[in-house]
Amino acid sequence: MAKETGQPRGADIGLELPAFFREDDVPRSWRVPDPGAYPYTRGIGAAGYRAKLWTMRQYAGFSTAADSNRRYRFLLARGQTGLSVAFDLPTQIGFDSDHPLARGEVGRVGVAIDSIDDMETLLAEIPLERVSISMTINATASILLALLLAVARRRGTSWESLSGTIQNDILKEYAARGTYAFPPAPSLRLVTDVFGFCAERVPRWNTISISGYHIREAGATAVQELAFTLADGIAYLSAARAAGLDPARIAPRLSFFFNVHNDFLEEISKFRAARALWAEIARDRFGLTDPRAQSLRFHTQTAGSTLTAQQPDVNVVRVAIQALAAVLGGTQSLHTNGKDEALALPTEASALLALRTQQVIAHETGIARVTDPLGGAWAIEALTARLVEEARLSDVVARDRDRVPARHALGAEGDGGEGRDRRRSERVRRRGGDRDPDPRDRPLDRSGASGATRRPPRVTASRRLASPRTRAGGGRARRREPPPADDRRRGRGRHAGRDRRRSQDRFRRASRGRFKVRRTARGARSTHGDDAGEASRGPGRLCNSNGASSQAGFLRAQLSVHIANTSCESDLAGVPRLQCRAGPSRMKPGFTTLLHRSMHRLLHSNRCGSQAEAPASSSGNGRSPSTGATPGSKHRRQRAS
Repeated sequence: MAKETGQPRGADIGLELPAFFREDDVPRSWRVPDPGAYPYTRGIGAAGYRAKLWTMRQYAGFSTAADSNRRYRFLLARGQTGLSVAFDLPTQIGFDSDHPLARGEVGRVGVAIDSIDDMETLLAEIPLERVSISMTINATASILLALLLAVARRRGTSWESLSGTIQNDILKEYAARGTYAFPPAPSLRLVTDVFGFCAERVPRWNTISISGYHIREAGATAVQELAFTLADGIAYLSAARAAGLDPARIAPRLSFFFNVHNDFLEEISKFRAARALWAEIARDRFGLTDPRAQSLRFHTQTAGSTLTAQQPDVNVVRVAIQALAAVLGGTQSLHTNGKDEALALPTEASALLALRTQQVIAHETGIARVTDPLGGAWAIEALTARLVEEARLSDVVARDRDRVPARHALGAEGDGGEGRDRRRSERVRRRGGDRDPDPRDRPLDRSGASGATRRPPRVTASRRLASPRTRAGGGRARRREPPPADDRRRGRGRHAGRDRRRSQDRFRRASRGRFKVRRTARGARSTHGDDAGEASRGPGRLCNSNGASSQAGFLRAQLSVHIANTSCESDLAGVPRLQCRAGPSRMKPGFTTLLHRSMHRLLHSNRCGSQAEAPASSSGNGRSPSTGATPGSKHRRQRAS
């Protein structure tokens, strides 16, 4: 709670607002047609909520399938009109509940689904042909959708009658959430396969929910949430087109998922701006003329990051204000958080109160009788125009993302970095005009031709410490020329040896079930295995220094086990090599280094060699069976960690 100062504090992060708005604050070029007319700023239908109220879809899922089913039936009996299923972390990344790495995570943040029997229990006594079902699942979305369709077939329910949404948004997992299981190219292939299958067999199913919610929860502003969410939408439509699908057929089943925060006026304007921007993108970039393809339909959830553990009753007020903003912005579906979600999973009482909040807005305020009731207000129109303009400034991100999925889907090798060097040179020219750019910003010599500029080497403190002469106590570190361009591309660069040793050590530890995560957030040490902290933390747990479960360590561990379970290079036949430099990695600083080194090299360089060495490491070849390293490599392991 803000300290009482006599003046409103306003939102912590948001657009700066004047004390009052005038007609002059609305751009002269800003013209908004009636609801139901392009670009649908005021709503996708003229009748609005008079024709159909938004879907009241409470997000729930915990413990076992039977427990979650009881909660679903409890909410449906009290007026909820749709289901939203939350899955636990092992289900989200493809582990069974009895897997060693799933210990401590089963049923914690959602329901555990391991088989079709679990899905049958989860949906027991729920009429699939009448209740819309949303499933928040991404990396394993195709598997969970297949289980739901199998349950419908067992009951004799036609797939054509099923309605619902599967999140299936893998790009935001790399950017903000982290529950990805496969590299970007195969993941995008799974997304487009779901597009094509549902277009033919499950026509009423929304095949993706392109999510800005998690990006906003990770710290983005409203403008950034808009820009990155719509950029992901462009990427998915481009991937569908590259896979041979017709965007005009795919676009009407796309849905979006936005966050709604406390900044009341900004949030209402954000939803209006999103509709205008998507209609423009669909028409101008993809040539879509069908109003259904141009219309942005979205689900909204109140912001979990605004809930407080202190004074939880005040969260009821926050949730009500956020829900009202979503309705005034024209949402098609809404989830309202429980007041106690900052403390634990919501109780039945708090979940019911959250549902009643939506029902009061729908039936007792009169807002649903008017479409876009705030349309035409100078403040709303000025903020909507401003959000549209600022989101357009991120169009360069969207255009880069537009070119990526086609390469990933088709398995092309990319430009090898020349495009990156060309963009770097363009940035230098924009910064300094005709002045001579810094040598480090010049393109690298990739062809060996005379006259090309080589980037000067950097001698850092870590390299001086790593120098053999320095360790022996003699002389200064020598400046070394960078490796040839071909070596750099093939992973034989300056730090290739260190990274290769680190990857091999992680691979060996994972293959023996003793994966150790050296660092977690805030530098806390985290260990997974049966040789550390069993008495205080329990066997097989991923814990930080306080004994709490470490999701980051869990994800790193499951990645290594996934790689270990893939037998050899031949298993990757037909999978395109990663091209991370110009791909979705642009959404997160450092993602290129993480994914390119940790996945590309593990998948394409070290698998067969590491598997060949792993059995020998425990058979008297000088390597320690507990660490998989030679006695003389202690200093290398410390530096790598």
